[in-house]
Amino acid sequence: MAKGKFAIKITPSGDFRFNLIAANGQVIATSENYTSLANCKNGIESVIKNAPIAYYEDQTMEGYATTVNPKFELYQDKGGEFRFRLKARNGEIIAVSEGYKGKQSCENGIDSVRKNAPEAEIIEP
Repeated sequence: MAKGKFAIKITPSGDFRFNLIAANGQVIATSENYTSLANCKNGIESVIKNAPIAYYEDQTMEGYATTVNPKFELYQDKGGEFRFRLKARNGEIIAVSEGYKGKQSCENGIDSVRKNAPEAEIIEP
């Protein structure tokens, strides 16, 4: 059975970043830029560790309850698209999504990260 993968790539500036790619080839989460490959791999390990146990905080709901880290924060951007960010236990953002037109699609993205991250292979440049 096909599974997800973390694809590490080198940016034009020489930094490293990763994409978590689902079995169907869709990018479901992206990292920040890291100055070293080792730090990028640490970011991946943090996603693997935190995604399955992360709480869910729906910031599109009025009067939403804040939860503790690690957590997925679902929010709406200035353009009206739905996005999520995964925060580690220390509050650092370790992965973000692309914009989704619908809230349910964004929630499906969160579920996909939870499902794919723990078993994903790591592909280095």
